Amino acid sequence: MLRIDQLSYWEKKSYFEQIDFLVIGAGIVGLSTTIYLRERYKNAKIVIIERGYLPTGASTKNAGFACFGSPTELHDDLQTIPEDKVWETVELRFRGLQRLFSLIPKELIQYQECGSWDLITDETEKLDPNFIRYINENTYKITGHKEVYTEESESINRFGFNGFYTAYKNRLEGSLHTNLLINQLYKRVISDDIHVLFGINADSINYDSRNTSIQTSFGEINAGKVLICTNGFANQFLEDDEVEPARAQVLITKPIANINFEGTFHIDKGYTYFRNIDNRILLGGGRNLNFSEERSNEFKNTLQIQSYLMNLLNEKLIPHEEIAVDYFWSGIMGIGKVKKPIIKKVNNNVYCGVRMGGMGVAIGSEVGYILANQV
Repeated sequence: MLRIDQLSYWEKKSYFEQIDFLVIGAGIVGLSTTIYLRERYKNAKIVIIERGYLPTGASTKNAGFACFGSPTELHDDLQTIPEDKVWETVELRFRGLQRLFSLIPKELIQYQECGSWDLITDETEKLDPNFIRYINENTYKITGHKEVYTEESESINRFGFNGFYTAYKNRLEGSLHTNLLINQLYKRVISDDIHVLFGINADSINYDSRNTSIQTSFGEINAGKVLICTNGFANQFLEDDEVEPARAQVLITKPIANINFEGTFHIDKGYTYFRNIDNRILLGGGRNLNFSEERSNEFKNTLQIQSYLMNLLNEKLIPHEEIAVDYFWSGIMGIGKVKKPIIKKVNNNVYCGVRMGGMGVAIGSEVGYILANQV
């Protein structure tokens, strides 16, 4: 491949010279950020660079959940995170979904408000009715909807599951088509005269008071402002901030003749999740089985988690027949000790919007909006 200094006059002028804003990362956050930058800066030259031939981290690898908090996840968070911070996070997620739907119409991304179910394995995990009342009161303040969460134990038999004690439904959550979302964001970006360059890896950022240079796999790029939107890969640029990679492993089954359920589902405080899509089951998670090994930016699948997911599939989700797995994949999220994204000015010319905490679909567009309005 040609290096940047080997390009023609036309190529350099069009893509690499006099860049006002350079965004690193072409996932949900990066694409959304440039859309909102264009709204603010009508005549600016905006360029996105992306290390992969597709968005690399999790934007095209996630399960397509439009969610903002399952009851057991909220219960778990409230044990270790201050109450106001927990509800700030829920509000950010819900507001982020509304931001996303204002940016891309729901019908273009196959959004379905199908509801979600938090599946409880045994009686010891059952939540106190007073806790359900409490989260409904707080969720009402955020969403304007009453009784968002309800216990629905009869759904276990209705869906044909085995080995679950009860379930809690969130009637406002839903599902969408992950790749249609990225495609629609990409179309919007291109229509806004923003350049997207795939296959360019940003190695390091050097900056002074007037200009910023990015060392890439094909040479140096200079820009007025640089915005880092690489989520789980952000630590190479933000050494002082706590962003840890977290690998999520996922499987997809081969087509199944009759699936008794439709919706999105969480197990074990949200660490495991599944949904139906195109007469298949998409099932992922389980990183809590081995936090240390899954704290990785390496794309791979492990035998431990593959076995866990396949056993769950055949023993609890479709218990009376052997279901064939088509293939596995993995994605890399960005997490930290707190479930709050980092949106900040690094210096006069560098900004970042990273650490989505596994909620990039819900908060990615809102993070992009906030980030673009900080510049």
